[in-house]
Amino acid sequence: MRSKIVAGNWKMNLTFDEADELVNDMLDRLDEEHEMKCEVIVCPPFPYLEMLTDMEYEEQKFNVGAQNCSAYDKGAYTGEVSAKMLKSLDVDYCIIGHSERRKYFGETNEILAEKVNRVIENNMSPIYCVGEVLEEREAGRHFEVVKEQLEKGLFHLDGDAIYDAIIAYEPVWAIGTGKTATPEQAQEMHAYIRQLVKEHYDQAAADDIRILYGGSCNAKNATELFSQPDVDGGLIGSASLKAEDFVSICKQASKLMKD
Repeated sequence: MRSKIVAGNWKMNLTFDEADELVNDMLDRLDEEHEMKCEVIVCPPFPYLEMLTDMEYEEQKFNVGAQNCSAYDKGAYTGEVSAKMLKSLDVDYCIIGHSERRKYFGETNEILAEKVNRVIENNMSPIYCVGEVLEEREAGRHFEVVKEQLEKGLFHLDGDAIYDAIIAYEPVWAIGTGKTATPEQAQEMHAYIRQLVKEHYDQAAADDIRILYGGSCNAKNATELFSQPDVDGGLIGSASLKAEDFVSICKQASKLMKD
């Protein structure tokens, strides 16, 4: 059985003190859970990575991911952060291709392929995001869009490297809008993605890869979404900024693993 993942994406939120308070509150609540079976990943803004990797080492209750990295290894790229820098901070995961990066910063599938390469080269796991906007879904192009994003941004990896990757499906029309894909819609796309992995690699890779749901998942709908056979957890946005809600989602994922 594939293990569930709950990954919290804090986006551009919180001061240092607020981040410290949030992660300590999260840890206190995780301490109360003696049978947490899911994998917990926290993805804070860059300035807070070292604080969280230090806590990760001490507490061993969660892993740390970055929200982005540069497509370049090093050089005169002011304001950029390389995958090598992230690895030097003991970061193990990196979100690549979040819909907000695609929309606001013009990141193409070709750029994202290079970012995936840098993450893999530095022995981290990419959390590669795919998903369609409302117009694409209404036009019936959602499968086509997701297929292109995967083929151009992730499926260039060889058969061994794909095992290090995680895919996150984001119905972009459901992010920050309060809307959520129905469990049936989520399952339909997750099953399609898993089939694409099988076609490009093999059944073993398709069975192994974790596919997360990333569209307004919260403490109220997590169990219903995570119960779908091809949904392996969630990439959590706003709910990850509230320790009570985030840990509740983790508990729901863990319970499904035990069942």
